[in-house]
Amino acid sequence: MSDQRTTAAGGMETAFGFRKVGEDEKQRLVDDVFHRVAERYDLMNDLMSAGLHRVWKDAMVSWLAPPKRPGFKALDVAGGTGDVAFRIVEASDRKAQVTVLDINGSMLAVGRERAAKRGLAENLGFVEANAEELPFPAATFDAYTIAFGIRNVPHIDRALAEAFRVLRPGGRFLCLEFSEVDMPFLDKAYEAWSFNAIPRIGKAVAGDDEPYRYLVESIRKFPNQSNFAAMIRRAGFSRATWRDYSGGIAALHSAWKI
Repeated sequence: MSDQRTTAAGGMETAFGFRKVGEDEKQRLVDDVFHRVAERYDLMNDLMSAGLHRVWKDAMVSWLAPPKRPGFKALDVAGGTGDVAFRIVEASDRKAQVTVLDINGSMLAVGRERAAKRGLAENLGFVEANAEELPFPAATFDAYTIAFGIRNVPHIDRALAEAFRVLRPGGRFLCLEFSEVDMPFLDKAYEAWSFNAIPRIGKAVAGDDEPYRYLVESIRKFPNQSNFAAMIRRAGFSRATWRDYSGGIAALHSAWKI
């Protein structure tokens, strides 16, 4: 289904899965999806990645390599449940300060509860805001991370521009996202699993298949690796590159604000 993908020129702003919607309508529809799956979000990622999202997130934080000294500030966008933020704090020996930003209050509530249980509340802040309009001054953060969230942002170009703005010179951008599989046979097997099995499992586990169907379709609409890298460069970033995981099921994009 690679022909379904949008390009570096855009198109995600009116794509709610395979359905075309108004630009002013998409954010509301996406918000509704995540309100409905917030309590089962990590389970959802397990289903969609066969548990591999945990390995990929570990690899993301390893590539970031947060320093084990005070003063490092990271912004984790669309990270409401805290999955990536917790990893950054732990990798820094609990020295890093991480702001978790999400547009969805239900997701942030899950993250706050999990942070308190893990004893990480002092290292974390939780902010409800839009990735397209970040409520921070320019040059605030040393790192900007986003995992499996950017494809749900209506105007990806605006989110990338905001990422560039809030990073300090020398700051790092890292984006982990489902991407385009480029391995014979794996692409067909993954497609069959995604479109047939995942919505059915979502229905069985959560009693609702519609959010899972949207999430699967949104993966197929997202630009492939090279097109997304082009968007990152267009936002002003340098040294944009990526690493494919599991044959391209996911890709980790890295870039710098020079």
